[in-house]
Amino acid sequence: MKQILCYLLAILLLLCLAKMPYGYYILIRYISTFAFAYLAYDLFVSKRVELGILFTALAILFQPFLKLALGRVMWNVVDVVVAIGLIVMASSIFVKKR
Repeated sequence: MKQILCYLLAILLLLCLAKMPYGYYILIRYISTFAFAYLAYDLFVSKRVELGILFTALAILFQPFLKLALGRVMWNVVDVVVAIGLIVMASSIFVKKR
């Protein structure tokens, strides 16, 4: 479930590179905030504190209530870096070790 969430969130963030209506970006901020908060909680419960802190920071960065005005280019860079990070994490960290 967490892997699918990470992959879907990565796709949604990469779609921010396209010209979309402003409402899409606001929706992505809400979805990202809730997804990162959920993943942070799960990581804290799993005793992965460092990653939990990272996902908490991402939830704060993407939160829609007190918007951080980075500009479109900087947000595109953030979206790509976070999307790549989500894909890497979903394919390696969330995989159960045998």
